[in-house]
Amino acid sequence: MRRIDYDTEQYQDYARGRALTEQQLRAWISAFGAALPERRPLAGLDVGSGTGRFTPALARAFGPVTGVEPSVRMRETAQTQSPHPGVRYLAGSAEDMPVPSGSADYALMFLSWHHVQDKPRAARELARVLRPGGRLLLRANFSDHHPMPWWLEHFPRGLEVDVSLFQPLHEVIAMFTSDGWRVTSFGTVTQPSSGTRGDMLERLRLRTLSFFAQLGPDELEVGFRRLEQAVAADPGAPAPVLSEPLLTLERRG
Repeated sequence: MRRIDYDTEQYQDYARGRALTEQQLRAWISAFGAALPERRPLAGLDVGSGTGRFTPALARAFGPVTGVEPSVRMRETAQTQSPHPGVRYLAGSAEDMPVPSGSADYALMFLSWHHVQDKPRAARELARVLRPGGRLLLRANFSDHHPMPWWLEHFPRGLEVDVSLFQPLHEVIAMFTSDGWRVTSFGTVTQPSSGTRGDMLERLRLRTLSFFAQLGPDELEVGFRRLEQAVAADPGAPAPVLSEPLLTLERRG
């Protein structure tokens, strides 16, 4: 996987390219709530918080949240565009979080796990910052549990390239459970449609998905030409819904 430097790439368009509708945001917050303890407030961590697309919603639903994000530019965007009195954004990474041990009830990693360079170290660091019984909500793609978005088939090597970015589920589970975690649930969340196929094409053109950084210029040109031709046939058609994987792990005492 080619690493993406979010301080020089994508940060200007990321919030627009990865925006969620209110219906989508509600669906995810509901799924997170079902995986978390019922008591409120809960102290949360949004690890790889990016431009803060989830962070304020987590604070509204569950309690104070710390967004941990390595990219200066992404944090700047979050502080400007996604403020909330119950949110703070700090420099850090999954491997090195500037928060006290045992200070959080849960951590969310939403499509950030594949960016983590030292995954065993991150598992240990997540265990450090969570209280005993704390939950990790890991919304990640897995090479053997891939949602296969509808537009991917139009790009040369599309599925092959995208799947190569992610670990298989059993590998992720084995790494965490060998380090003292236990699985509390695994399932899929049905994310409502992101709008029309035409709307989705406009967001895809911003190229804010990790997938696009792995393709060469010719592959991108061919893929977008095919995608534009397919969408032109019915741009107002709703974009298909996706069932996306969510793994919940608990830190043992």
